[in-house]
Formats: sequence, C-alpha cells, structure tokens
Amino acid sequence: MRLLRHLLPILLIIPSFSALAQKYAYVDTEYILSHLPEYAEAQKELNSLASGWLDEIEEKYSASNQLETAYRAERVLLTSEMRRKREDEITSKRSEATDMQKAKFGVEGELFQKRQELIQPVQEQIFQVLKDLSSSRGYMVIFDKAKDSNMLYTNPKYDISDRVIKELGYTPGETIGGEEEEESGEKSKTLQDRMNDTLDKGKDKVNDRKQQVVNRMGGTTGGRPKQ
Repeated sequence: MRLLRHLLPILLIIPSFSALAQKYAYVDTEYILSHLPEYAEAQKELNSLASGWLDEIEEKYSASNQLETAYRAERVLLTSEMRRKREDEITSKRSEATDMQKAKFGVEGELFQKRQELIQPVQEQIFQVLKDLSSSRGYMVIFDKAKDSNMLYTNPKYDISDRVIKELGYTPGETIGGEEEEESGEKSKTLQDRMNDTLDKGKDKVNDRKQQVVNRMGGTTGGRPKQ
C-alpha cells in the first residue's frame, strides 16, 4: 500500500506529459512549397526577371571594360586632360552598372520587393492552414525543419506537412515539375552564380576608383617614396 501511494502520483503525471508532447508538431515548408503551382510560377517569374536584369548589368560592365581596354592601349599617347576625361567616362559607365545592380538586387531592391509581392500570398496561405490546425488540434508550437532550421532530429510521427498539403487542396507526393524542376534547379544555381559574379564586379569597382586616384597623383610613375 505504501508503494502504491508513491507510484500513484507518478502514474497520474505520465499521461499529462504525453498529452503535452502531442501539442508540438513540425512541418517542412520547402516540401510543402514544392507542391504549390503558384509558388512554382512565382519562382519562374522571379528567375526570368533576375536573368534579364543580369543581362543588362553584364552588358554595362562589358562596355566599361572595353573602354578601359582601349584606354590602357592608348594611355601613353594621351595628355593628362585626355586621360582624366577617359577615366571619368569609364567610371561613369561602371557606375551605371553598379547603380542598376543595387537598384535591382540590393537589400530592398526591386527583386526583393517583387519576391515579397509574389511569395508572400503563398506564405500566408500556409500560415493560415497552420493557424487553423493549431487551433483545432491544440498544438502549442509548430516548428519548421526547412534547410535553415536548427532542428537536429525530428520524429516523423510529428510531421504534419502532408496534412497541410491536403488542407491546401493538393496531394502529398505530387510535387510540381519532376525533371523540369531539376532543370529549373540547375538554372537557379547558374543564376545565383551569375548574381555572385556581378556582386564581385561591383566590389572591384571600388578598387578601380582607388587605382585611378593613385594614377592621377602619379603613384605609378615609379618614383621612390620619401624616406
């Protein structure tokens, strides 16, 4: 009897912990998004816009590089005033490229704003379903195990991603694209590489400006620094 009196409170607590555990769940938003045609269309439009803008920016950089190549070949034949004029022209052309780069791909640039416009409605649909499920099933917290998550281990028992997909009106496992999706992934990877290269060109612009200032001050004449 004495043992039973000690065990009874523990037996009463165990169901409470079990019930509490049931109030937690998780989803994989990337997996969910892969089922939504509106998300695939949004990504396609964003990639098309980004690719077109990159073409324009790269053309501007190419034009500035051509001017610089010609300038270097002719520099020894030019007067100081002519050199300054040509350097300013190169800087202006390069500035056009970097200004457009910032306007389109900056922190709050046009691509960011367009992404908000196209993706946010899709995200709100998912959030509303999660909110309804949380209310109806008593979940205290719903985590996201997408790639940037810090979740180290997840029990599939608590994955409600498929339930969310069904609530959105789609069939779990029927992702958008198949082989086309893989091709799109390759294109996106290439597009990201191009964006990174363009950013690097923008950074190089700062160094070019510094070099031009040094050249104007005679820093490349080969003279020895004063001791």
